[in-house]
Amino acid sequence: MGIRLPSLMPSVKQILKGKLVLARNQSDNVPKGHIAVYVGDQMYKKRFVVPITFLSHPSFQDLLNRAEEEFGFDYPTGGLTIPCREDAFLSLASRLISSS
Repeated sequence: MGIRLPSLMPSVKQILKGKLVLARNQSDNVPKGHIAVYVGDQMYKKRFVVPITFLSHPSFQDLLNRAEEEFGFDYPTGGLTIPCREDAFLSLASRLISSS
């Protein structure tokens, strides 16, 4: 449970435009140099396509470690699932993109 700030979400998405893709369709099309991840809790997940450069960043690796602890290598959605809130993921992605 948390406070949502819908007025901030469009600006965050505009900042991330071109670097982080919110996948609206569930197709398997992932651009070269990117990986699809599912972000959210057990009831609601959203698919994002992120640059593979994220994989080497310590903060992103922490999320991957949490995913391994929670799911092991058995992902219920069929893809890499990161158990965190969408707004926290967008915040981290924004920091990673701006630092690159």
